[in-house]
Amino acid sequence: MRESHTFTAGDGVRLAYRLDGHEDAPVVVLANSIATTLRMWDPQIPALIEHRRVLRYDYRGHGGSDAPAGAYSADRFGRDVLELLDQLDTGRVDFVGLSLGGYVGQWLAIHAPERIDRLVLANTAAWLGPAPAWDEQIAGVQAASDNTALAEAFLTNWFSQATRAARADLLAPFREDLLAQSRTGLAGALAIVRDADFRRIDQLIDAQTLVLVAEHDTVTTPGHGKELADVIARAELQRLPGTHLTNVELADEFDTTLLAFLLR
Repeated sequence: MRESHTFTAGDGVRLAYRLDGHEDAPVVVLANSIATTLRMWDPQIPALIEHRRVLRYDYRGHGGSDAPAGAYSADRFGRDVLELLDQLDTGRVDFVGLSLGGYVGQWLAIHAPERIDRLVLANTAAWLGPAPAWDEQIAGVQAASDNTALAEAFLTNWFSQATRAARADLLAPFREDLLAQSRTGLAGALAIVRDADFRRIDQLIDAQTLVLVAEHDTVTTPGHGKELADVIARAELQRLPGTHLTNVELADEFDTTLLAFLLR
C-alpha cells in the first residue's frame, strides 16, 4: 500500500511524507541527503516493504515541503521527526539516516532514545566544520541565479565518475530535484551542517548502531565514519566500495547490508 500525505509541524511549516508497506509491520524511518527528496530511497522500497512499514519524508526546504527562510537546526529537524511520529501514533522505530539524515539520526538517538530502536548512520559525520567554509558555501547558494552549477557540484560529490559517465538514467531524477531545489531551503539546511557538532555527546547514544562508510566518499569520509563507530558504544562499522549516495549507486549491496542489520 502506498500513501502520500502532508502534516503541519508545531511552527506551522507543512511537511510532506510517504508511507509504504503493511500497516501492521514495524516502522523504519528513512532520512535522506541534503538537496534530495524522499524519492532518493526508491531503490530500497521493494526490499524493505517485505519486512517493514517504510516512512520517508521531505525535509523542510526540500521537495514537497515548505521552505521557510532562515537557518535551520538539527534540533528543529529532529523535532520534525518526533512530531511526525506522534501524528502517526508511532512508538519506537528503526531509523536510517544518510548524510544529513545521519545528523538527524544522531540527534534523535541522543535526545529521544525511547523512540529509536536500531540506528543506521550512513555516509555521515559527527562534525564537518569549520564554520567559515560553510558560511562561504551558504553565501554562494544565496547569491546563485539558478541551480545549474550547484546541481553539477552535488552530482560530482554523490556519484563516481564512472557512474556519471555511464548511468544518465540513474542521475536524471537527482539532477531534476537539484534544479528544482529551493535555494532558501538549501541554505537553511547547510546551516545544520555548519552548526551541528555531536563529537562530545555521541557517547550518549545507546542504540544498536550500524555505521556505513563509502571507500571513495570525499564528503563524509571513511575517517568520519570510524570516529562515529569508535565513540558509539554499540556501533559496528561496515564499508561499501562506493562514493556518497551508496543506496543508489550500490543499491543491492546497500539493501543486503541494511536488512542484515535490521533483521538480525
